[in-house]
Formats: sequence, structure tokens, C-alpha cells
Amino acid sequence: MTDLPPPPRKPLILELEDEVDPSSAAPVPDDLPQGQAMQLAARIRAPRSKLARFALWAFSAFFTFALSVAGYDFVTGLFARNALLGWVAGVLLVLALLAAVLLAGREWSAYMRLMRLDHLRRDAITARQTADLKSARRTVASLVSLYAARPDTAWGRARLAEREAEVLDADALLSLAEAELLPPLDARARAEVEAAARQVAMVTALVPLALADVATALVANLRMIRRIAEIYGGRSGALGSWGLLRRVFASLLAAGALALTDDLIGSVAGGGVLSKLSRRFGEGVVNGALTARVGLAAIDLCRPMPFVAVERPSTSGTVSRALAGLMPRKA
Repeated sequence: MTDLPPPPRKPLILELEDEVDPSSAAPVPDDLPQGQAMQLAARIRAPRSKLARFALWAFSAFFTFALSVAGYDFVTGLFARNALLGWVAGVLLVLALLAAVLLAGREWSAYMRLMRLDHLRRDAITARQTADLKSARRTVASLVSLYAARPDTAWGRARLAEREAEVLDADALLSLAEAELLPPLDARARAEVEAAARQVAMVTALVPLALADVATALVANLRMIRRIAEIYGGRSGALGSWGLLRRVFASLLAAGALALTDDLIGSVAGGGVLSKLSRRFGEGVVNGALTARVGLAAIDLCRPMPFVAVERPSTSGTVSRALAGLMPRKA
């Protein structure tokens, strides 16, 4: 008995009794929320021009110099009037200068930690592109050293140590290190992003005060980015957090990502859900979604390795989890 080939499949054709006219579909409303708070926050933190940076440096330098001269004149004047008061003022001035030096040192240390993450990410990309096993092993060793004192990576470090010697391919070694070390940190970073998106959405929807949503968006995004940097080992300081926030907004603005074009928000707007909500609540949903997008961009910048072996979290999934219960579902 010979085997006969299966009969060819025929296309399934469904005939509709009533023709559907696409023009009869309800148009997408023009007054959809656009996330004004996040748009304004992004413009506030947008990269300044060279002239603006020079002006800021000049004014800061002049203010610092004037403050130093005023402090010196104040202390010398007190010495001329009363030696005891002069010594008190001198000691306080020295303590203030010492505090300033310590703060500057902490900020420099935080900046160097962020630079270490950048170097690790660039080294991982280069080693993967060039298939250099020695460079990949150095990168993995640096990554293990970075997280050596972290209890949440202990299990992954143990598994990596068991299997690292068996891997003789640079791409496979980097993928193994990423899969073993970074998923616990990714989960914590996603939780921070979801919490920040939920907070921004709630404050925008419930607080009617002018500019309160903008202030909340800036503070929440700054705290979120700082926590993400700490999770991945950056521990950014105050100035480092502001610089990282500016880099995130700059990359998103350059890519046109801070707009109502996300797949989730686009589908929600297309379904007309936002048009049925109150204007304030719709703004909260969009601001929360844009905050989630900022958080995912911050993860990309702070993560010591790019997403290759581990799936990158999607904006739609992050927004869905963050805004669960806030956004009505279609029946």
C-alpha cells in the first residue's frame, strides 16, 4: 500500500451577508490625553545647548566665588571685632568646607560606579561582536566581582562558577553569565518601574492641583532611576541621578518615544477606552505609561549587559501590570 500525499488545502472563504463599510467605524477622538506632565518633565530635563551650559557654569562659578569671598570677609571681620567669635566662625567655615569636600567625594564615587556599569556594558558588547573568549572571560569576572557581596546573586554566581569552565565560546559565556546573574536584579528593577508608574498615574488622576502632576512625575522618575541604578550596582548620587535622568530623557526624546505611540496605549486609544474616561484619569493612565517607558530606558542604561539571553521587558506588559485595576478592561 503506497502512501498518498495529502490533498491540498483550500482557502476558507466566509461570505458576509451585510457588507461592512470601514468609513462607518467610529473615529479616534482628537482630544485623547497626551501625558502633559511627562512631556513637560522631559522638556525640563532636556539637554541644554552649549551656550546654556556655559552660562550655567559661569553663574555657578561666580556665585561660588562670591560666597567664598563673603565667608572670608565675615570671618576676618569677626576676628577684628572679637577673637572668640572669629575662632567659632573659622571652625564652622572649616567644617562646612570639609562637608563640601565629603559630598563632592561621594558624588565622584557614585559617578565612577555608573561609569563602571557603562564600561561593563561596552566590554560585553565588544566581546560578543568580536567573539573574543579572553575578553568575554574578563567581562564575566568583572561582573562577578561587582556582585560578589550581593546575596540575591549568590545562587547564580555558584551556578556560573560550576559551568563557566565548560563554555568555550564568547557568546555562550556572556549569555550564561547574563542568564544566571541578572534575572533577580531585572525583577527588582521592573518592580520599581511598576511602582513609579502606578504612583504617577494615581497622583495625576486624583490630585487636581496645578503642576502637582509635573512635580510628582519628576520626583517619582528621579527616585525610580536612582533605585534602578542602585539595584544594578550604580548607587548614583544626587548629581549622578539627575545626569542619568537627563540621559534617559534625551535618548527617549531623540527616538520620539515620549509620545502616545506605544502599542498598548495605541490599542487602548483605538478602542475608545480613554475617550470614555474622565480627562484627568486618562492623563494619569498615559503619564503612568510614559513613566514605565522611562523606567525601561533607565534599565537599558544601568544594566551592565544588554538584553540578549534574557527577554527584554515589554512596555505593554509593564504598563499592564503597573496599572492593573486602574484601567478598565473591554468586555
